[in-house]
Amino acid sequence: MRSPTVVMNNLRSNAAKPDYRFERVYRNLFNLEFFLLAYNNIYAKPGNMTQGIDGKTIDGMSIERISALIKSLRDESYQPQPARRIYILKKNGKQRPLGIPSIDDKLVQEVVRMILESIWDNSFQNCSHGFRNEKSCHTALDSIQKTFTGVKWFIEGDIKGFFDAIDPRVLITLLRKRIKDERFISLIWKFLKAGYLENWQYHTTYTGTPQGSIISPILSNIYLNELDEYMMEYKKSFDMGVKKRRSTEYRRIESQKYQLKKKYETEWNYMTAEQKIKARLTIKQLDIRMVKTPVSDPFDPKFKRLFYIRYADDWLCGIIGSKKDAEKVKADISCFLQQKLRLTLSQEKTLITHSSKKAKFLGYHITVMRNLTPKRNKKGQLQKTYNNKVKLYVPKDVWVNKLKEYRALQIKPNIGQEQWKPVHRKHLQNKTDMEILKQFNNEVRGLYNYYKIANNASVLHKFNYFMYYSMLKTFAAKYKSSVKKIRTKYDVDGEFGIKYQAKGLTRTMVYYNEGFRRQKLTQIEANTEVKVEYKYPFGRFSPGYRLKNRKCQLCEAENVDVWIHHVRKLSELTPSCPWNIWMLQNKRKTISVCEHCYQTIKASNN
Repeated sequence: MRSPTVVMNNLRSNAAKPDYRFERVYRNLFNLEFFLLAYNNIYAKPGNMTQGIDGKTIDGMSIERISALIKSLRDESYQPQPARRIYILKKNGKQRPLGIPSIDDKLVQEVVRMILESIWDNSFQNCSHGFRNEKSCHTALDSIQKTFTGVKWFIEGDIKGFFDAIDPRVLITLLRKRIKDERFISLIWKFLKAGYLENWQYHTTYTGTPQGSIISPILSNIYLNELDEYMMEYKKSFDMGVKKRRSTEYRRIESQKYQLKKKYETEWNYMTAEQKIKARLTIKQLDIRMVKTPVSDPFDPKFKRLFYIRYADDWLCGIIGSKKDAEKVKADISCFLQQKLRLTLSQEKTLITHSSKKAKFLGYHITVMRNLTPKRNKKGQLQKTYNNKVKLYVPKDVWVNKLKEYRALQIKPNIGQEQWKPVHRKHLQNKTDMEILKQFNNEVRGLYNYYKIANNASVLHKFNYFMYYSMLKTFAAKYKSSVKKIRTKYDVDGEFGIKYQAKGLTRTMVYYNEGFRRQKLTQIEANTEVKVEYKYPFGRFSPGYRLKNRKCQLCEAENVDVWIHHVRKLSELTPSCPWNIWMLQNKRKTISVCEHCYQTIKASNN
């Protein structure tokens, strides 16, 4: 069997040829190594222990089970199961539908995803940042900060129900541009038409990509890559001029300074000391006026620029031009989406925002700084500030809503103003000390890690204040004590900490104390042109390796077919049986066992 890394790198290499079409793609689905790699990619996700409509989970994965799946793909009898639909609560109180595919379908979809990504990822535009290697929300925001300098208008893009509105016929047409293998295309059709089961009633899907599907992100990128390409072409026709003309006021002051300096050069030797002082003062005043005056004309009609960034179905345009230009761009995008991709742009939610105000993108507020106040450099000389630079901000409602979501904040009306008070979290009181501290740390770090590149990242000190005292009050409520006594009890060198034993050593877990300074992206994070080379990650602890190794980790029988036993969380295990003891000792949520041992495990769980 060919190594999947070799196959994917070959696909990626051929995909660099614009006119190349892939004719023998489906045969890769007969490769056991591909499925072992797919299994390695998805096995650790907790959702795999949730049953699909076939009642199966990832527990009990084996070579035999994978081989049966490959056989059904080979004779084309494979048919994806409808996803089991459930609803999860959104922050706004509404419910979001979520599909739970069967584990066999997840394995096939992961193989399909790797193949599609190898073929398409190189052809995606650099403006696309969602669901891609070496790209993220942070790279999208960083790109905005570096390239949107001087924009006058933002267009905040919103596509109505994008994932549910994708036209499968348009999508298949796009896939056929690169893939000339109808068996592979037919498999994609099967996934698109698999439907879903809600309250044990089957529903057919006519549009959209499968909810909760592994292939939905790559399919959505293929679909919206058409918009990206359209915007890159549109930019070529929209952009105008090489640079902005100089402002009338700046040219007038510059000319006045030039004429005076020319005059003083000829008269300098005949001027009195008092006249020379006055001349120097006049030139200095003109220099100050020049520093305070914009060099370029912000309303130059012969200079226009269009910038565009997309993350999944969220996109943002920046316009250097008039509001009419922004309105025309919005109308043209709406027309393209409707005519070419059968998508509808929400006219109410797709806002045109002046850059002096705050546009919202990926949870950040984005604005353009306008500051003409000069600053002195290290030599004490006045110089212009870097005007028209993009700034990223943490919205206040983000960290306030997080505190409300965590139930760590109580807001009471008071005379003339609101009273904000940190409160204990009753639902955490039954957890261990380590679990409580770890949860607070994870929540504080999680918010900071997402907003660490914001210009006002330090505002999260306020969020941290309420979280810290909420934690102290949670411990105080748990032990029926006071905040003062809790701080004294858990004081470790001036920090709140909990001591524990690990590998015979006494260690300490402390409350988050690393600050909230703004951070810049690392070179790796910000790199948008990293050459991806696929590697085969079969370490000796990976389940794919253990399936091939054919050794039972419980009874140590060798050269036997093995099954992988999975558990959702180690914290749910008790040392009541040999396999639980093994997993707890080795800190592994999986164990490979022979058929006899697996049947013993199943019998004990029934």
